[in-house]
Amino acid sequence: MRGAKSATWVAGAIIVAMAATACGGGGGDKGSKNDAGGVNPNGKFSVEVGEPQNPLQPANTMESNGSIVVRSLFAQLVDYDPQGKIVMVNAQSVDTKDNKTFTVTLKDGWTFHDGTPVTAESYVKAWNWAANINNAQTNASWFADIKGFEDVHPAKEGAKPKADAMSGLKVVDDKTFTIELTTPIPYFVYKLGYEVFSPLPESFYKDPKAAGENPVGNGPYQFVKWDHKKQIEVKRFDGYKGPDKAKNGGVIFKNYTGLEAAYEDLKSGNVDVLRQIGPKDLPVYRDDLGDRAVDQAYSAIQSIVPAFYSKQWKNVDPKVIQGLSMAIDRDTITKTVLQGTREPATGFVAKGVLGYQDNVGGDVFKYDPAKAKELIKAGGGVPGNKISIQYNADGGHKEWVEAVCNSISNATGIKCAGDSKADFQSDLDAREAHEVKSIYRSGWVLDYPVNANFIRDLYATTSAGNQSGFSNKELDSMIKKADIAPTLDESVKEYQAVEKKMVELMPAIPLWYYKVNAGYSENVSNVQYAQNGDPVLTGVEVKK
Repeated sequence: MRGAKSATWVAGAIIVAMAATACGGGGGDKGSKNDAGGVNPNGKFSVEVGEPQNPLQPANTMESNGSIVVRSLFAQLVDYDPQGKIVMVNAQSVDTKDNKTFTVTLKDGWTFHDGTPVTAESYVKAWNWAANINNAQTNASWFADIKGFEDVHPAKEGAKPKADAMSGLKVVDDKTFTIELTTPIPYFVYKLGYEVFSPLPESFYKDPKAAGENPVGNGPYQFVKWDHKKQIEVKRFDGYKGPDKAKNGGVIFKNYTGLEAAYEDLKSGNVDVLRQIGPKDLPVYRDDLGDRAVDQAYSAIQSIVPAFYSKQWKNVDPKVIQGLSMAIDRDTITKTVLQGTREPATGFVAKGVLGYQDNVGGDVFKYDPAKAKELIKAGGGVPGNKISIQYNADGGHKEWVEAVCNSISNATGIKCAGDSKADFQSDLDAREAHEVKSIYRSGWVLDYPVNANFIRDLYATTSAGNQSGFSNKELDSMIKKADIAPTLDESVKEYQAVEKKMVELMPAIPLWYYKVNAGYSENVSNVQYAQNGDPVLTGVEVKK
């Protein structure tokens, strides 16, 4: 989504169980009760984010600024440990004999933050509402595997739903429901860890829009208030039954319009946790922060993507895009502009997930100006002989976008310029409205640790993450074949073949794999970052 995060777009730079500065001293209320060990279990801390694009509805959040908040408020049926093993959270079990029909049994005693019980109906009704085309949820396509999806979400433009519910969802009793898919999918249980599959309380349906402004979840934190474009506040939910109970009193998600301002606030103690450091401060942040500086890999990838719906790219020969890829000096840009904090990409799938392949792209992702010009010429050239790269100005992208443009221009003679949008929300809105003029910056972080998440959920014709208009019948067919493989291992292997085919089709130009380059203040300790690049909020300890 993190630019990329969970089916998630990343704004800038496996879950294991952010501009106002008025709340100084770390950005939040430190609480009133202290223990004897130097930690205040009721203290709140602050995290740098940007303004979420949409209301905080679980199925309407596909970008990092909103997803980090939604994940704090909603717990899922399952999660994954660092080794990719399924961990039960709200589910007691998820059983299947054929990878097509699943029986979900819930744990006892779970409630929403309003005190109402979390039941099987809480899930089934939420999923049916999210899938219904009338409710216009960004991530509705995530339910497309479930039998009857087409009845609530018809593919034909302008068509009305034939039903209010998907036939593949059945409530057995308060603690049990079944999921029937249209075809077997061996990795389906992994998908259930993504927040689109959250349950919803009955109060949600009275006014879904208002519920997005004041969400009621079942997660470790409870919503307090949202001061738009300033901050979102949540507090620990003491009734939470999950394995990751908060070791703090809550979180202030503080909104910033630039990473540089956030970093200055970190140094002065006005924000506690950063998710990333901007290019300007990468050369100095380790010296500034010492052992509070963070530098670690996580499962995300950054790319640039042609707007295939545009006149410029509608029927372009993939050789042209291959040529542009070979005109980008990834090694130099990651070492200089990005200070070694990124690793050049050699494929479409991020590291750390099942099915990652090293160097799947061969020479296509290697810098070779002569070959770049040759391929672009063989493909008929770049229409207009100029391109632009759209990016969000608040995500620390300006420097590397300029470097990529300079590399392309120097190697090929093609004119290239950045197309800056004020913030991540504006950038995403332009993508969704199909208003990208040429090419856009794309970042994607894992939603579940399987290579399908970086292929199907981004490049299948009907996937929610496919905002470029890319469509290829052969690729769609290969994806369907991978989805119906009899085992997880075989599905992963089939998706590896799909990734190799993508090198021929070039639905995007992968640039580099992300790292978490971040830091935290002296006001907090035990700050760890998950495989999706976000800080593990529940584990953060606030000092006295």
